[in-house]
Formats: sequence, structure tokens, C-alpha cells
Amino acid sequence: MKALFFQNHGELGVIQYGDVRDPKPGAGEVLLRVRACAINHLDIWVRRGWPGLKLKMPHWCGADVAGEIVELGDGVSGWGTGDRVVVDPGINTIEDEFTGRGEDSVSPGYTVLGEQIRGGAAEYLAAPARNLYRMPENWDFPNAAAPLLVSLAAWRMLIHRAKLRAGESVLVVGAGGGVNSIAIQIAKLAGATVYVICGSKEKADKAKALGADMVVDRSQEDWGKRIYALTGKRGADVVVDNVGKATMMTSMQAVARGGRIVIIGNTSGPHAEIDIRYIFGKQISLIGSTMGTHQDFRDVAALLWAGKLKPVIDRIMPLSEGIEAYRMMERGEQFGKIVLIP
Repeated sequence: MKALFFQNHGELGVIQYGDVRDPKPGAGEVLLRVRACAINHLDIWVRRGWPGLKLKMPHWCGADVAGEIVELGDGVSGWGTGDRVVVDPGINTIEDEFTGRGEDSVSPGYTVLGEQIRGGAAEYLAAPARNLYRMPENWDFPNAAAPLLVSLAAWRMLIHRAKLRAGESVLVVGAGGGVNSIAIQIAKLAGATVYVICGSKEKADKAKALGADMVVDRSQEDWGKRIYALTGKRGADVVVDNVGKATMMTSMQAVARGGRIVIIGNTSGPHAEIDIRYIFGKQISLIGSTMGTHQDFRDVAALLWAGKLKPVIDRIMPLSEGIEAYRMMERGEQFGKIVLIP
């Protein structure tokens, strides 16, 4: 089969599009024909690698998968060939105290499709049957695949980790990424006032269309001072920061006293220098969040299928053009998700 893979860690030049061995479904698994797979910043970090990440090479990413079942592994029931499904990208490899409490995403055995294990940037994927979720008949594959990982991550970080309440304010640092485009919608759905930082008028207009109450163009003004003024010198109750190094200090200035900063990524780099006086002086909570539980996935999928959250797709491209898709994402040229079609 064809896949978008790499043989060793590195920059964009290590990615290849070509033939790899077809997967075979094991016990409790199904074989999917991948019909759509969205890409994420996670793919870039995985491709570059980090200490302790040990992958079976060649590796291919792709956490957001929608497709059709073509083969059932031993012991699989309740599914049939031709069923249209999406895949919960959080896959448990062990059962422990965390999974027993429904907090599977905290378990050391929790893996992510396309991160620790091969993903959906290929023509076929073998996936656990227990991670399948049936697609509605009126949904197409690109729209079903696009929001999966980002809506799961955004739901957990805002609702469960930050414990967002109606009437609070949320500042989303950045508008173009998949997590942020869904975070705007979830925050509005939860009854919050939403402020968004963006880098262009085009992205500002798109953020407003998703429900942002106020948008600040960071290319035109100091966004930390502007948020401080817009909130009546109070700051935002919750700040969503997945940029990291370049924005963390300003996020700490822009958050309200007693507020929460949710950290869910590091697109500008993982090593941020901070002034810890802000943390104790303003009684700020720094909250880490990633992915979500299987129940989180079911909850947010139900909201998607009901139309209460909407996929945000920048463009759809052939899998064979995946290298260019990653180049665009690294440059920050997209708004929402780029979806690849094998």
C-alpha cells in the first residue's frame, strides 16, 4: 500500500511517499480502508522526535481517521465489512488503575494513533474494534476525520482540566490551528466570552465567524496589553496556550488573578522562560492537558454529529501531496485542518 512515511527522525526532507507493507488485523482489530486522514502539529513533533520516543521504522503519522471496514480480525463482533467509521485516536495498551477509573488518557499505557504507533496516513489501517465509532449517514469522510483529535483535546482541556464555567472569559492564543478553531466553538458552547489572538485580518474574520467575541491582531498591537484593556484591567479567566516559548510570558500577564492557563502544545518551542512571581503573585494555575478519555471522545463526537460543533477544514489534498501539506502547516498558512485523501 502507499503511505506517507519516514525512516528516521528529522525535518521535512525525511518524509517519503511510497510503498510499505500492508497491515494485517490482529485479534480484536479491524482493517480499515482509509478514506480521509487529517494532519496535526503532533505529526511534526513525532517526525522530529524527542528523547525516549522509540518508533518502529518506517513510521507514518495520522491520528484523525475516517474510513470503511474491509476485514474483521478474530473475536470482533458488532461490526461488518463496509461499515463507515471514525477511530478514537487514544489507544490503551494496558489496563491499570487509571483505565479502571475511566481516566485512561493519564495511564502510562495510553498511546496515540500516529504517535507511538503507526497511523492513518496510508491506504489501510489496522485498528482496535473498541476504538471505532460509527459515522452518521449524512457525513462525508473528510468532515468526519478533520475534527477528531483536536475536538477531543479541546474538550478535555476546557471542560475537564480548566473546568470552564458559563460566564467566564477565555483567551485563545492563536486562531489558525485545529485545536484553537474547535476551542473557540467549545468555549462559546459553554457560555464563555471568547477573545482570540491572531496574526492577520483574514484569520481574524474566520475566528469571528466561529464565534469569537473579540479578536486582537498581534501584528498590529501588543496583544497582552490589549486583552488587559478589553477585560477592564482584569484579564481572562482561562488562557489556552499551545504556542509555548514565544507566548507564555504574555499569557501570564493576560490571565486574570486566580486564573488558569491551559498548556496543550509548544509550536514555538518547548523551553519557555517565565517569571515565577506571576504564578504566586497572581495565584495562577498552570494546567497541562493532552488528548482525552474514551468517554470524552464519545461526548464530543455526539456534539459533532448533532451539529453543535463544526469541523474547520482549510483544504483537502491527495495523500501523495502530503509533503506539501506539512510544509504549509509548518509555515502556519492554514486555518483549521488539512485533510489528506489516499
